[in-house]
Amino acid sequence: MVRKVGIVGAGHVGADVAFSLVTQGLCDVIVLLDENQPKATSQALELRDMASLVSSRVKVLANDYAELHDADVLVVAVGPKTLLREDRLEELAETRAAVRQVIPQVIASGFDGVILNITNPCDVITQIIQQTSGFPHSQVLGTGTSLDTARMKRVVGEFFGFDPKSVTGYVLGEHGESQFVAWSTVRLGGRPVAELAGDRDVDWAQMDDRVRGGGWDILQGKGWTSFGIATATARLVDVILSDANSVYPVSAWDENLKVYIGQPAVIGKRGVVQTLMPELTAYENIAYHASSRVILAAINSEK
Repeated sequence: MVRKVGIVGAGHVGADVAFSLVTQGLCDVIVLLDENQPKATSQALELRDMASLVSSRVKVLANDYAELHDADVLVVAVGPKTLLREDRLEELAETRAAVRQVIPQVIASGFDGVILNITNPCDVITQIIQQTSGFPHSQVLGTGTSLDTARMKRVVGEFFGFDPKSVTGYVLGEHGESQFVAWSTVRLGGRPVAELAGDRDVDWAQMDDRVRGGGWDILQGKGWTSFGIATATARLVDVILSDANSVYPVSAWDENLKVYIGQPAVIGKRGVVQTLMPELTAYENIAYHASSRVILAAINSEK
């Protein structure tokens, strides 16, 4: 069975997602789409230049929405024209218009796979994509706090001197300023991180700020972020294509709050199988609900 992935947006992020998929051999066909068709064509050509140098054979096509009719996953990586914005919500007017133009073309192709959104503000745009597509909530998800959780693992791992892969736990809420590290879920080798800290003077709030500000730090230095989010996206694409039923913190629909928001979810071939919200402390629960209100306010901003 041919594993086919569409990517809308051939800029830094979309191209790096394609690069990750090709180098890891995670799919058989990639369809690259961009309003700047020469850019998509060039990105596809360069990826095809790698064909003799990578272990797997991946066919790369460009600029044909009709090719999405039998795709398994569509990655939405439409970016704003101006990248240096500290608050991702500032990108909304531009990216909202872009996805409302793109999604009807996707649906017209006959696409009926899983839509995985990267475009910021991630939670808001994911909800707009679901509303525009008419797909079930489970079939549309965003990368959400998957990258933020990876940043948390780096920050915690560096502080304690552990491999970040040995850190477990989640960043929850908006992929943005109202996100928070759910410290009650963070563990090292199965032990609560607070317990492992012992008598050490740990500034948890400062560590939280380092996680939240990680993307901005990168943006200021190089002008964009792409390696982390592309790797996180490729991992989620692999989970969907292989029907892995793996748990990742993504932007998934919260039926109680009626909003897409970062939370742990089981991901399979048709998207979100179920959400697995951990038991939170009273403070974390307040932070989660506060974050949901930020997202809802942005969604309702045009009404």
